[in-house]
Amino acid sequence: MALIWAKNSYCKRKQVGALIVKGRMIISDGYNGTPEGFENVCEDENNKTKPYVLHAEANAITKVAKSNNSSDGATLYITTSPCMECAKLIIQSGIRRVVFCDNYRKEEGINLLHRAGIEVKYLEI
Repeated sequence: MALIWAKNSYCKRKQVGALIVKGRMIISDGYNGTPEGFENVCEDENNKTKPYVLHAEANAITKVAKSNNSSDGATLYITTSPCMECAKLIIQSGIRRVVFCDNYRKEEGINLLHRAGIEVKYLEI
């Protein structure tokens, strides 16, 4: 489902989707894109990602924060492994498990999750 959700992204360089699941129920979802109220253009004229584009997991975590749900003890399913900044958000949100199917170019986010005792699982698709 995260792969399908990624298709909602307006980003041209890479589309990423995320789902937060707790108790076998999806409590939040997200995809990479611009903040609410901004134009749906993720790249600048040089095809570089604009600095204010949110990652899929950041969108899902902030979305659950606005709801009545709690991500404490939840699982994050994401199409691409998290970066360092998103790994920090994952740790602070109480997510206990991360499942992904594509590696981000840097491994520092995954290393931080391991250090925090969060279960990380690569799922080959």
